[in-house]
Amino acid sequence: MTPAQLGAALAGLALAATVQAQSIDASGHLRASWAWRQAANTGPLAQANALLPGIAPAEASAATVQAELRASTKVGGVGLNTTFTLQGQRPEGGPGQTQAWVNEAVASGAAAGLNWSAGKKVVSWDVGYAFRPNDVVQQEARRTLAPATLEGRPLLMLEHFTATTAYSLVWVNPTKPRATTGANEPALAARVYLQAGEVDWHGFARHGVRTGNSLGAAASWVPSDAVELHASVRHFQRSDRLAWSSAAAASSGALLPVNPWGQYTSGSGHQVLVGGTWTAENQLSLLAEAWYDGTALPKASWQQWASRNQALGALAGQGAPANAVAGNLAWQGSAFSASGASASLHRQNLYARLSWTHDAWQPALDVLWHPADGGRMVTASLVWQGDRVKVEGGVRVNAGPADAVVKQLPVQKQGYLMGTWAF
Repeated sequence: MTPAQLGAALAGLALAATVQAQSIDASGHLRASWAWRQAANTGPLAQANALLPGIAPAEASAATVQAELRASTKVGGVGLNTTFTLQGQRPEGGPGQTQAWVNEAVASGAAAGLNWSAGKKVVSWDVGYAFRPNDVVQQEARRTLAPATLEGRPLLMLEHFTATTAYSLVWVNPTKPRATTGANEPALAARVYLQAGEVDWHGFARHGVRTGNSLGAAASWVPSDAVELHASVRHFQRSDRLAWSSAAAASSGALLPVNPWGQYTSGSGHQVLVGGTWTAENQLSLLAEAWYDGTALPKASWQQWASRNQALGALAGQGAPANAVAGNLAWQGSAFSASGASASLHRQNLYARLSWTHDAWQPALDVLWHPADGGRMVTASLVWQGDRVKVEGGVRVNAGPADAVVKQLPVQKQGYLMGTWAF
């Protein structure tokens, strides 16, 4: 959405509220941040840039300023809620840019015992922290280093609530083309929630126009004040993802004229998560999760990918055209997004997070470990929360053996510092 379109939408909301003589409740925040990123000196993209500088640049460090405004009102019994963001960003070594977008713009109401919503809305499901198999509407990217306000999906939703149950039916991305993939795929999704004593039960179903049907279930159990346990499972009929073409596999050591990675629809599979949280009286908390992601590349594919990286590097030393070798190495970076909406590089994942809340301070340390190759992502963060002001920062470092996939990523070290003032 352009700034002009955004202004028109807000003006329309204000005009409608004025006509009905009802007030608008508004709030928001101003946020300034600096994101620091250190490019890797190993891996296929680093090799490509060494042969042909700039062919595969890593994301640059950048300064960002954001203004976010939330407004809500009622017109004739219909609730209107809007959240929008105006952002200015200046990457290091590059020109600045300004953009605006709507995070949420939704109308909601009730009729015949049902609650309804229509518009752009964030609908996040499931019980996990680092990974959510059944987040089939929002498909939120988890474990981002710096916090950010989510941008919702266009949808129509019906809900029914009782004291212990909830039923939801969502038509997400109704105006998107049928061929759209990933989180923008048109789909129908449903959720059933039941509270039974100390256990919350969830059931999920989804039908995507490309990926077909999926069924899932999740549960969260609180046996004591200190312990919480949760689990989630999902079986899917198909999944959209990038994969290596069969032609590329047959010529893994040769230079190719086109990118060997393409969009494919894979067969059935499943995703499973188990985890739990222990919290002491002093607010020291330990979270542990393990998950299997059937949409991520298997170990054999990563081994084949590594072999091609080595073969391409050897060609560069044998007099092959530097431009062609650099281009083929740069294409190898497509593997890092091969899991589509999934944030998993590997199918097997172990995660632990230690955090502590002490007065206004919230330090945290977490580790994501890949048993397949020993790669690790280590993140440390610190938050100070005042009445209106929040200051936070964090650092993430990739570690492990030299041949681990995380050690091939284009950014090996990154950090952020952010200040937020709420109004």
